[in-house]
Amino acid sequence: MRMNAFDRGKVERFATLPPGEAYPEGIDADAEGNVYVVTVGANKPDTSPGSLFVFDPNGKLLRTVHTEGTSPWLLDLRFQPNTGKLLVVDYQNPKVFAVDPKTGATSVFMTVTGEHPGLDGLTFDADGNVYVTDAHQGIIWRVGKEGGAATAWVTSPLLKPTRPPPAIGANGLAFNKEHTALFVANTAQDTIIKIPVSGSPLEPGTPEVFVNRAGGGPDGIIIDEHDNLWIACNQSDEVMVVEPKQGRVIAKLGDFGGIDKDGAPIGFLWSNSLVFHGDDVLVTNLSVDISAAMGLSMRTVDSPWAAQVKLHTVSKIKKRIPGFPE
Repeated sequence: MRMNAFDRGKVERFATLPPGEAYPEGIDADAEGNVYVVTVGANKPDTSPGSLFVFDPNGKLLRTVHTEGTSPWLLDLRFQPNTGKLLVVDYQNPKVFAVDPKTGATSVFMTVTGEHPGLDGLTFDADGNVYVTDAHQGIIWRVGKEGGAATAWVTSPLLKPTRPPPAIGANGLAFNKEHTALFVANTAQDTIIKIPVSGSPLEPGTPEVFVNRAGGGPDGIIIDEHDNLWIACNQSDEVMVVEPKQGRVIAKLGDFGGIDKDGAPIGFLWSNSLVFHGDDVLVTNLSVDISAAMGLSMRTVDSPWAAQVKLHTVSKIKKRIPGFPE
């Protein structure tokens, strides 16, 4: 099939965080189309609670919720199938919490062990079991649908980071439709890892590199009805779509267009996590200057732009793969 230049589509703003709130990362939507976003509160004291923002289907802020007992460093969130629980990943206080999305009341859902765990991405299998990436230790943790102490389901050097910044290995993860494979983004390595799975309960096979040089900083992953991988690439400021057999890129959506007069990014800036939302894909813009915290030797290509951001946003772009059958 002949392919013309990528049609990147048009990125629009879906929602804006309240002034003073920064670094949106995790995102999910409920059955009514309301959208839930958590932030990495690097601009707040470590003793602050986490922040959860709830938007209506049109991007209007409904409420701000402070999550009791968590750190402000919240990385991912998902509604658990069947139970409807909202599960939130705490990176700094490495646990998964069940959170009441109206009151912010929490309970510990999952615990892990090890030296300096870095919990990051979250997904479920068809039975509601929970899988969480450990971006530091190169582990995928699993716990049953009722929660508790997690077990190391997969441990692999392919899931570890070896070339910062950022020193984040295993990040977003998603099963294909038939639950025969789990795909995991390794952000530091620019790789997508494929783990074959089988049986009931699911048992993992040997992890392998599915594709190298997956954009700049592959971060969040979601999978569509055709098993295509939609990958938010945080340093190339785009959503890359990869077909599931050969790892061929079939779409590159969005781009960065500068900073507007109000200090908000135009388009994507450190595109991070994503969720399908009707005809759109919603994408959080982390917009973080990591060199401010880690020094100039850790500067990324986005850092100087992110330093100018005053308003933090969630973007949207049409869910379409130009030039390919739907």
